[in-house]
Amino acid sequence: MSEKSPYTDLDQAAVYQIRIKGHLGAEWSGWFTGMKITPEDNGETLVTGPVLDQAALHGLIRKVRDLGLPLISVIPACPDRRGVPDGE
Repeated sequence: MSEKSPYTDLDQAAVYQIRIKGHLGAEWSGWFTGMKITPEDNGETLVTGPVLDQAALHGLIRKVRDLGLPLISVIPACPDRRGVPDGE
């Protein structure tokens, strides 16, 4: 048997980083439940947190689309770790 991949292990949520062009304030944290919103100095916002499955990931991407802000990237933040990012 092969070792489980952190990208395909369906037992736990994976942590993702969603990068958006433009700043989102802390008031948007309720819309992105369970995610940390970090405005960056370069004019982008990083939304980081656990995503249960692909359907939930698509839901988050849809929320970014609904904001009308450009989506820059969606990447697994810690492919070798599960759960909430450091500091949470």
